Amino acid sequence: MTSAQLMHFSRRAALATAVLVALSGCATVSAPVTVADTVAKTPSLSTLNGLIASAGLTATLQSAGPFTLFAPTNDAFKAVPAKTMEALAKNPAMLKDVLTYHVIAGKVMAKDVKNSNVKTVNGANVAVSKAGEFVTIENAMTTTADIAATNGVVHIIDNVLIPPAK
Repeated sequence: MTSAQLMHFSRRAALATAVLVALSGCATVSAPVTVADTVAKTPSLSTLNGLIASAGLTATLQSAGPFTLFAPTNDAFKAVPAKTMEALAKNPAMLKDVLTYHVIAGKVMAKDVKNSNVKTVNGANVAVSKAGEFVTIENAMTTTADIAATNGVVHIIDNVLIPPAK
């Protein structure tokens, strides 16, 4: 081989190696995550994540499930009156009641939603409906649907659901 051919070959080998290294980074598979882990790794759900921990529900949402979580965003929690948030912070049982009102036992993907009332984990019913691609639960709209987890699914919603008084 001439020195020009050797140099051309070396450049091609270096380019091929660089491409393989870059592509191998894209090919890594992330570890499976639970509903609780999905909430924890989603920045727009940091308020919900903190409340789940405060209510002692993290381990539950990491268990086998399956669960469908309608997860209010940080902005949704900002819209809740400060007095209500203070009451929830002082009353762990009430907080747990509110949070479990956002959870349905079973894995319900958006395509499977039927216009009906569904029992939540806290025992109360919620109205769920679907119009085209839009899914609602009570007065909340799903803004991001079908975030798959190993033990269920998360649907991000734009409103905090408050259960009826018992």
